[in-house]
Amino acid sequence: MTEKSFLKLQNGSDVRGVAVEGVTGESVNLTPEAVNRIAGGFVKFLSDKLGKQDLKIAVGTDSRISAQKLSVAVCQSLIGHGVEVLNCGLASTPAMFMSCIFDETKADGAIMLTASHLPFNRNGMKFFTKDGGLEKSEITTVLKLAAICAEVKGDISKEKNFALIDLYAKHLRGKISSALDSEKPFAGMKILVDAGNGAGGFFAEKILEPLGADISGSQFLKPDGTFPNHIPNPEDKKAMASIKKAVLDNRATLGLIFDTDVDRAGAVLSDGEEVSRNALIALIAAILAPDYPGSTIVTDSVTSDELHDFLEQNLNLKHHRFKRGYKNVINECIRLNKSGVISPLAIETSGHGALSENYFLDDGAYLAVKILIAAAKLHAQGKNLSELIADLKYPAESYEFRLKISAENFKTYGEEVLKTFAARADSAGIKKAEPNFEGVRLIFDNGWALLRLSLHDPNMPLNVESREVGGCEKILAAVKNLLEGFDKLDMSKLDA
Repeated sequence: MTEKSFLKLQNGSDVRGVAVEGVTGESVNLTPEAVNRIAGGFVKFLSDKLGKQDLKIAVGTDSRISAQKLSVAVCQSLIGHGVEVLNCGLASTPAMFMSCIFDETKADGAIMLTASHLPFNRNGMKFFTKDGGLEKSEITTVLKLAAICAEVKGDISKEKNFALIDLYAKHLRGKISSALDSEKPFAGMKILVDAGNGAGGFFAEKILEPLGADISGSQFLKPDGTFPNHIPNPEDKKAMASIKKAVLDNRATLGLIFDTDVDRAGAVLSDGEEVSRNALIALIAAILAPDYPGSTIVTDSVTSDELHDFLEQNLNLKHHRFKRGYKNVINECIRLNKSGVISPLAIETSGHGALSENYFLDDGAYLAVKILIAAAKLHAQGKNLSELIADLKYPAESYEFRLKISAENFKTYGEEVLKTFAARADSAGIKKAEPNFEGVRLIFDNGWALLRLSLHDPNMPLNVESREVGGCEKILAAVKNLLEGFDKLDMSKLDA
């Protein structure tokens, strides 16, 4: 493999590729050799970063069918490079970060084999140190080092098996019991988990049930890398419909749903109300508001105006719309706190949410813990979580389109589109949102439109929302006029 082929595996701040055959037109590029050499690159990166040779690295996987063979290749590489290896087996991405924090493990670094919610044939690698996940530039460094690393196959019998998920679950149970001052704080509550056959089944069996919850009705807890029931993804409509039905059928107090590696979460309330995207942000902010009055909530750029109003007017918080990309919102939250601005939460509409009180780690299980603590307190008062977001309003219409760019240099072309789009809006007297940190956000009487350039792919996402039925059609008409003449931007979806 060449440096170029390794760099093609980069997906922002992690690595992703095709690990097994099975999808037409998708050839395997994340091979055992590739992950072996990438693990070697990580060893070199970590050794240089820490200034030490004797390293301890933890390795974990989600439930994908390629997990075992790739894990073996990674561990062989680490051992071959003289690293002490903790094989944590099936784990969550946040748990792997915590392996760098827990006194029982104190790993110098961690590798998680996961491709989040992507299809069964994909897999990937996420990397951690005690400072958090690696940045985009650091992933580039690791992959360049991988290109000059040889494949090595150390003696796999030297690895040490460690039940990290048990330690992590104990850690979260302690957070709940301490906050609620009870060993069985969920007694009398029926709480369901939908793990989507990913790595999140432990949350029901190792956290909720020991704390007294009735978890009957939970579904798809058994790991299965073919994901036979639905994609493990809180943003997926089929997945959310499935957990909603389970909550209503079982008359549950609450339903929780996780993505494959449990760094994202969503919820369904007892009446079937789905808590994802804007509603999830609103709920977590409402839970945090009493402890962080007047603080700043950092979100991605596509959040609704109705959420903005709820945060600022109902909760008396400050809303800071930033860029798409979970690392972007997390790093902005860290920057604000370092500058003296109290910001307890960085969260994307995708469900990636990181709290300042939890190492700025995007952890779906920790978000669920915060929700559960609030739910238990309200349950004891005969109240429901829905009361916390009762005043949250929603747009009448909401659409997202991805406009493909056929130009060879899609970034340069996309930037020119945005420049012209903004200039034409000015000429037409259409107001632009200020401040704005990504793309061009236009404000209309009945809603808004945001055009931006994708972080990684040759397309331009266009989000449109309206406060009135039929309003998006009017906004789209104006947007199409502003984009006229860009023949390498496919706008056919706007006419569908």
